[in-house]
Amino acid sequence: MKIRPKAVVLTGPTAVGKTAMTEALFSHGFEIINADSVQIYRGLDIGSAKPDKALMGKIPHHLIDIKDPWEDYSSGDFVHDAEDAMSSIWSRGNIPLITGGTMYYIKHLVYGAPSTPAADASIRKAVRDEIDDKGLEWAFSYLQDIDPVSASRIGRNDDYRISRAIEVFRTSGKPLSSFPLPDAVRDDISFTLICLKRSREELKERIGLRVEQMFSEGLYDEIRSLARSGADLSWPAVEGIGYREFFQARIDGEESLSMIKERIIRDSFRYAKQQMTFASSMKDFVFIDPDDAASALDQLSLNGICL
Repeated sequence: MKIRPKAVVLTGPTAVGKTAMTEALFSHGFEIINADSVQIYRGLDIGSAKPDKALMGKIPHHLIDIKDPWEDYSSGDFVHDAEDAMSSIWSRGNIPLITGGTMYYIKHLVYGAPSTPAADASIRKAVRDEIDDKGLEWAFSYLQDIDPVSASRIGRNDDYRISRAIEVFRTSGKPLSSFPLPDAVRDDISFTLICLKRSREELKERIGLRVEQMFSEGLYDEIRSLARSGADLSWPAVEGIGYREFFQARIDGEESLSMIKERIIRDSFRYAKQQMTFASSMKDFVFIDPDDAASALDQLSLNGICL
């Protein structure tokens, strides 16, 4: 029997404690592959909660700061780049740790992607412009008309996935739900699949603390720097939570930082709930309390990884 190379996936909602577990358990013999769709962008550091220099000096990181904030980056791009990074990591005798909270990146890497049509930049921009003009509520209602199955799976505030589903329909003439999703873990890699989970109350408290920390670390100055660079809501990176609220406020004429902060906390918690809903669809993942390192070690041991 062919020996399959090993890899670990550590995911979970925003602020759940992925970085703390990474530092505690994976500091030796591992290299990190970032699976956060905002951390790939240069200049978006505080709002995306990028790892600090100390952690990046301790553990090699891949797929961070690889794109300018106006550039598109798809889940297909991620899978291609992650596979290249994994091959390089294995060649050095180390184990890839794929960690981050962008669930569709992780799902497509672990299970494979549906055979949807390739992205069309002009259609994507037209859909994005229409949503910006008519609003997300209109977009979700439109999706319910053209693809009720996908609408039932997507949160009505999930801007990215609503936009992508409409884009697929406009590109192919077929609903996204008509493209079959693989439901078995790919068999060429031996994955250890861990998703961290906390109670909603605890997660909400941690999100509030994180947002407060981001503001104290200079999030507003980071936004001003992006704005001086010409950033607006047409830039893919600016769609990330912690950024879009500022740029939407500029359009709406809202200037209160306290209100923007509350909106970021609200949007982050909504996103965290969507992340957990998405994670629950990945039946091969083991759900672990972030403070239960022993259970994480047990899962690694079952896959022949001894720390």
